[in-house]
Amino acid sequence: MADTDAFTDIPTTTLADLLGRGQVMDIGIRPLWEPVPRVAGPAFTVRCPPGDNLMLHAAIHRAEPGSVVVVESGDLDYALAGGNVCAVAQRRGVTAFVLDGLIRDLPEVREARFPVFARGVIPIPGTKAAARPLGERVTCGGVGVDPGDVVVADEEGVVVVPGARREEVFAAARAKLAKEAAETLDDWESAHRARIDKILAEQGFEGIEG
Repeated sequence: MADTDAFTDIPTTTLADLLGRGQVMDIGIRPLWEPVPRVAGPAFTVRCPPGDNLMLHAAIHRAEPGSVVVVESGDLDYALAGGNVCAVAQRRGVTAFVLDGLIRDLPEVREARFPVFARGVIPIPGTKAAARPLGERVTCGGVGVDPGDVVVADEEGVVVVPGARREEVFAAARAKLAKEAAETLDDWESAHRARIDKILAEQGFEGIEG
């Protein structure tokens, strides 16, 4: 069985090719410092209503080491977390935050090199009043995420591998990478040109010259 850590060897581009647009978060969910490492882990899901960050603050004490904490919020007015929350999450073994919202204290987070993928930063924190269940299906960056789904994130984006397809997708990704590694640029160019010429010909256009 493929451990979720093994997915750190799989680029998000490869996973996106296999899974399609529906499993790729929108471009607003991006790394907040660079160069960001590729991270992967099982999703620990959290829902925070706009303006409130209580459940993310609760989640850092409940998420298992190795988890990627994924938060549904959509709030662009208040921060979900700051430097101390990120530091405690990191100390407790959380792999990364993937947040449909904002954080603050970015210099502290960057210095600690704690991976955060989010919509940006804002200096004002949210309140802590709205209790919600943890570990339910959430939507983050337009993608539905269930607890235990494998979340893979790097500088190119965030991809969610459904937990039920983990083994299938991992095997397909490894096979795809192996095939690509064995292919020279000349091989790729020849196949690519033939494919493009075929598509152009089917649409009544001439092939590529030269």
